[in-house]
Amino acid sequence: MRKPVIAGNWKMYKTPAETAAFLRELIPLVTPPAHPEIVICPPFVDLAAAVDAARGTKIEIGAQDLFWLKEGAYTGEVSAPMLAAAGCKWVIVGHSERRQYFGETDESVLKKTTAALDAGLTPIVCVGERLEEREGALTEHVLARQFGGGLSGLTPEQFTRVVIAYEPVWAIGTGRTATPEIAAEAHRFLRGRISERFGAEAAGSCRILYGGSVKPDNIHGLMAQEDIDGALVGGASLDPASFAAIVNF
Repeated sequence: MRKPVIAGNWKMYKTPAETAAFLRELIPLVTPPAHPEIVICPPFVDLAAAVDAARGTKIEIGAQDLFWLKEGAYTGEVSAPMLAAAGCKWVIVGHSERRQYFGETDESVLKKTTAALDAGLTPIVCVGERLEEREGALTEHVLARQFGGGLSGLTPEQFTRVVIAYEPVWAIGTGRTATPEIAAEAHRFLRGRISERFGAEAAGSCRILYGGSVKPDNIHGLMAQEDIDGALVGGASLDPASFAAIVNF
């Protein structure tokens, strides 16, 4: 059985004080039973507050990005060992906004994923197509390219420690959600690529999350799909009650 993961990506929202207040409100709403793994990914400046507030609970903290080198003259960057030392367990890699606004490439995704694994972090590696690519029937082409460039270069052992998030770019922050069937189709395609590269066992055990306007009212339909193992939640993760409703699907 693949244990579900519900991860909240806060993007550029909340101060340290707001982060602590959020977790104080969330914790009693998700324990018990909190069957999924619960991950909160706040901005860098909130990580210390989040780690402190979540201490002693089942909630784990992740970052939204990282740099692939351990240290050096790279102004503004944060390394995987720094995140681990700060108490992070997870990190998002290759989110579509990083690709769109900051020039993230499949090559940099592979470097960052490897760096995260080397530091003992669990990377949530994002893949997904833009609207024009969906309308041009290029979804599988895009997913194959992103998987090939960003993940297939890992060793089989490394791949066992990776979580993938399928996030159709046209559904992120737009209110448009891929139907459960559309999402499941993409997840099945990704499992097929995993099986080809890493084998059937790896394909069966890899957790693939869905991201894109996930809300309390659509999480049930998504999680009813056999190949969907959780969610990477954006806006709905900013409210404790909303995020708890998703966690407690």
